[in-house]
Amino acid sequence: MSHFVLVTLHLFAAILFVGTVFFEVLFLEAVRGPVGREAMRPVEAAIGRRARRLMPFAIAVLYGAGIAMAWQYRGDLAQPFSSSFATLLSLKILLALSVLAHFVTAVTLAARGRLRLRHSRLIHFSVFGHVVLIVFLAKAMFFITW
Repeated sequence: MSHFVLVTLHLFAAILFVGTVFFEVLFLEAVRGPVGREAMRPVEAAIGRRARRLMPFAIAVLYGAGIAMAWQYRGDLAQPFSSSFATLLSLKILLALSVLAHFVTAVTLAARGRLRLRHSRLIHFSVFGHVVLIVFLAKAMFFITW
């Protein structure tokens, strides 16, 4: 598959995933208080159902394209401290793996009926911080050198 197709697939899947995380953290968290718990429950349930349908597909495309693109840089990744690019790409991959671990944790807790609001919020805020750094690193690794 061409690099252009991989980058495009990765970018669209990232927009869907990161956009959802931003929406949940920056919008839903802000309206939870003024709207109230009872009004938010059906909204959160509907958004959750939609996200559970779309996110596995988005994550599969995001990570699949990411792995295919990373394969092209396997020489750099074999020596992560050999250049600023290799270091930043390695850090980006570590953060992406952490996001995946967060996602698997949330899905597992939800499947067992143990995902509480507190867990969900912690996971969302942590993933939010991770994706902000990942987006920064996606650009920084091509512009920052040392």
